[in-house]
Amino acid sequence: MKPMAGASHSDEFLRRVEALLAELGIARERFAHRPLPLFREPAHLVVVETDAEGREHWLVPEAAAAWRLLSAAAAQDGVRLILVSAFRSLQQQAEIIRWKLSRGLSVEEILLGSAPPGYSEHHTGRAVDISSPGCPPWEEAFEHTEAYRWLSRHADSFGFSLSFPHGNPYGYVFEPWHWCHEEEARIVI
Repeated sequence: MKPMAGASHSDEFLRRVEALLAELGIARERFAHRPLPLFREPAHLVVVETDAEGREHWLVPEAAAAWRLLSAAAAQDGVRLILVSAFRSLQQQAEIIRWKLSRGLSVEEILLGSAPPGYSEHHTGRAVDISSPGCPPWEEAFEHTEAYRWLSRHADSFGFSLSFPHGNPYGYVFEPWHWCHEEEARIVI
């Protein structure tokens, strides 16, 4: 298990979030109109998979167990699910935003598809981004894959749900690749 520093200290966590938002130039006013919950990092994570590049993907133990069952069930049905992202720390989320800013995207454009640090479901250790063979990661084209159709029919049986469907209340673009385990059990501040 991977212990997370500061996970039990709400004040410290909030200071870290505020510092990153300030550093990135993301004023709360830019997303105050959207009902984005603030997510705390979990106290413990486990490696759920190691990808072909040797990168470890971490989830909370319950989500890791559910992912393994979901992935195995899909494989039994001839569907290969590729885990492309799982837990992300506040710093990792900030790095994604820094990278997009360096590519010339505005904060408003970035916030349509990426959560500000502190507001990503990936911080919970319960969210996964999924792809399948022949489909580039993080592409809306995933909606047209057998993997997406299989997930749409079966993911809820394993406690996973699609977080950002078309017209979601959070104002994010449709993300057919982003699924979260046990929505009602999310750790929200």
